[in-house]
Amino acid sequence: MKVNEKKGIRFRVYLVAAFFLLGMGTLLARAYQLQVLNRDRLAFIAHKGYVGTIKLPPKRGTIYERDGNELALSIEVGSVYAHPRQIEDKNNTAKQLSRVLGERRQKILKLIKSNRSFVWIKRRIESGQAKQVSALELKGVSTTTETKRYYPGKEIAAHLIGFAGNENQGLEGIEKKYEKLLIGSQYSLIQMRDALGRQFSISRPIPSGHEMSGLVLTIDKDIQYKAQQALQRAVEKTKARAGHCLVVNPETGEILAMAVVPEFNPNIFSKYRPYQWRNRTITDCYEPGSTMKAFLLAACLEEAVVTPYTNFDCEHGKYKIGSRTIHDTHKYGVLTVSDIIVHSSNIGAIKIGNKLGYKRLYAYTKKFGFGKKTGVNLIGERNGFVRSPKKARRVDRATVCFGQGMTTTSLQLVMAMAAIANGGKLMRPYVVKAVVDESGRVIKETYPKVVRRVISPRTAKKVAKILEGVVSKEGTGPKAAIKGFKVAGKTGTAQKVDPKTGTYSRTKDVATFVGFAPADQAKLVILVMIDEPKGIPYGGVVAGPVFSEVGLWSLNHLRVNPQTEFVDKGTYVEQNTDKLSNRGPLKAKQPPVKVEAGFLPDFSGLAMREVLKKGRSLGLKVVLKGTGLAVRQEPGPGAPLKKISSIKVSFSPPT
Repeated sequence: MKVNEKKGIRFRVYLVAAFFLLGMGTLLARAYQLQVLNRDRLAFIAHKGYVGTIKLPPKRGTIYERDGNELALSIEVGSVYAHPRQIEDKNNTAKQLSRVLGERRQKILKLIKSNRSFVWIKRRIESGQAKQVSALELKGVSTTTETKRYYPGKEIAAHLIGFAGNENQGLEGIEKKYEKLLIGSQYSLIQMRDALGRQFSISRPIPSGHEMSGLVLTIDKDIQYKAQQALQRAVEKTKARAGHCLVVNPETGEILAMAVVPEFNPNIFSKYRPYQWRNRTITDCYEPGSTMKAFLLAACLEEAVVTPYTNFDCEHGKYKIGSRTIHDTHKYGVLTVSDIIVHSSNIGAIKIGNKLGYKRLYAYTKKFGFGKKTGVNLIGERNGFVRSPKKARRVDRATVCFGQGMTTTSLQLVMAMAAIANGGKLMRPYVVKAVVDESGRVIKETYPKVVRRVISPRTAKKVAKILEGVVSKEGTGPKAAIKGFKVAGKTGTAQKVDPKTGTYSRTKDVATFVGFAPADQAKLVILVMIDEPKGIPYGGVVAGPVFSEVGLWSLNHLRVNPQTEFVDKGTYVEQNTDKLSNRGPLKAKQPPVKVEAGFLPDFSGLAMREVLKKGRSLGLKVVLKGTGLAVRQEPGPGAPLKKISSIKVSFSPPT
């Protein structure tokens, strides 16, 4: 091959290689420009051109009561949406959707005639309706699955739980307070177009960075229901404005019931007014009235400035302090400290308070938790108010002794009484028992916490003993008595301040009873507050019966046996009688039938412990059924012991 020909071939090879290198360089440069320099801008343009995103409400964790029953949960529902531009026969589509969904045809037609690429037709419908829509196979109409918050107990603990909105966001109560724990992953309904420009949708989760949790509350749904039921009847009967009922375990601070009237159904919360959503047990402050005398008594006994038997002159019902005259409901002369509390003498309370001094009384009110939030960790809790010694006038120092000139919330008041019931410890109240994951495994638990010791166990025992007298026939709260149990508590009746005049109203009162049972080993502390009852306004008359009803039912529900102190030789006797009723004098049930030796005795009226003791002493196998006092036995009384090896005894709570 000639040299010139070789040079020509080499030149052509180099030329082609140069063109290839130039082309590759151009492609690489363009690729770098598109994929690196202009990546974000082009991705946004592309995404906008073929993708539309609709965020769907996230799931929420379940809220349980203490025994695992669901109080709030998320359920799957269907939602119907449409792509208006794909719908050809809009009139027929609107007609068929109207028939299935129960919506006006014109309303649907207006939606699908819009120039938008996506519209919701109807959200959160029953799954059956969604299936019917899908079965129609309407072009441009589709369904998707969403979640909706549902409250199976309806009004049960509604003020505590609160509710979630249309987008499953917590709006009130625990739903709002624990939003970060309850909220789950959010989903998006992504609209895409295929190669032919037809739209379709897919649902994808949006990572939230945390897992959804559930809550286990301290609430007992059965006690909660009973408290709401009894409170509702009392409010209706007295034509009152509102009412609260709190049931607390004094040893732990667990809130077993938190009832508020007026009630509302969180499933349809929008049909109620905002004031009906309010958890009044923590948001409403009021003067505690004579219930304050229990804490005045505790402070004075702790400081040893009086004894239960110290005498004070109650001035026959009138006592002047400066320009103001203090009155008692009844005209009392000389009373002991115990009688002052039992009869609820305001004048006597002032004189007891003078012995203590306002500075020390103020210190004890703060120790009992008044004037400061309890730490229950709920939205809307208020501090209440106690006037400091520097700002308190002479009359202010006097009226605080019977609960005027200061304010409290129901939760503060019940926890203060719990401190007397449990031997002197102020406990932190709580409503969330545990946080659980989706499988139900406990990931965080709340434990009882002692805030401080307020009084000694010895003082607490003395106070409880005196407060038992309040529920006796001589006291102001006989209607609060619980058959078969010793009850300690205090009544309160406080005038409300008229916001227009700034003075105490003569027609608006707050009636309160707060107490505990059994008095010597409290299992429950219960507060009942009736706001603005019509007619008789006294706490013992209005709130006392609710305390008695809720207390008896709750103690039986918790399987607390009636106390043996009320069983004397097999005879059940009430703690006290109601002096306002027509029952007549105190009577006992008929004593057991007398049976001769060698024959089976009559166990009726005895407590379980006594039945077991007597049965075993006779060499019998004793089978127990129920709780309360013995009402029936098999074999019956008088059967020969020689022919019996076992006996079955049925028990029932006292009625």
